[in-house]
Amino acid sequence: MRLRVRFVKLGKVRWTSHRDVARMWERAFRRVRLPVAYTGGFSPRPKVSFGLALPTGCESLAEYLDVELASDLDGPVEALVPRLSAALPTGVDATAVGALEAGAGSLQELVTSCTWTVELPGAGSGDAGRLVREVLDAGALVVTRERKGRPVTDDLRPAVVSLTVAGTTPAGAVLEAELETQPRGVRPGELLAALEPSIELGLVRRTHQWIERDGARWEPLPPQATDAPHAEARAS
Repeated sequence: MRLRVRFVKLGKVRWTSHRDVARMWERAFRRVRLPVAYTGGFSPRPKVSFGLALPTGCESLAEYLDVELASDLDGPVEALVPRLSAALPTGVDATAVGALEAGAGSLQELVTSCTWTVELPGAGSGDAGRLVREVLDAGALVVTRERKGRPVTDDLRPAVVSLTVAGTTPAGAVLEAELETQPRGVRPGELLAALEPSIELGLVRRTHQWIERDGARWEPLPPQATDAPHAEARAS
């Protein structure tokens, strides 16, 4: 049996590394006595796989993990949402859980795009609108990035599904961007820095991960998943 869990990462915990977040979840599974399956060999590891990596310092309302169980649950799947949240540190909460069908693909393979919000400190709606127009009007946004120790040149423009000014806050303007994740993911900071290398970003938050196929798109949750609202109450 495999479960897919959606969770949030908000507040100070956004500075926690992916490795440390994985350890948080391993401890939470032990605390709620989830019958997690383990790999074989000399160093058995829990069979837990995470979705697309979240850049350190970013918040998220839409993180996902898959966990394989060694046996079926004693109780209903939906009861896991509050139990897991209570076993996790402040700022990390489970918001949905569901059982996966046999043969379901991995999150890394399935997710095709992500939606982000990006704060631009000190920028007004006019400045933000100019950035949006420059990105959307650009024929190409070429950057050179290091991959496996080698410089690789990429054009980021094809990865921009949409980019809009979502509003303003006392701190500045807010952009909303949907960016493709395949064949290689693009981060909001990389995209905007391709236009203005000195640009300053405020809070960056991933709000959705999407699977798109045959003209339709949906979030990577099983149809029967017990959903809970995106809650920010425990962030600090």
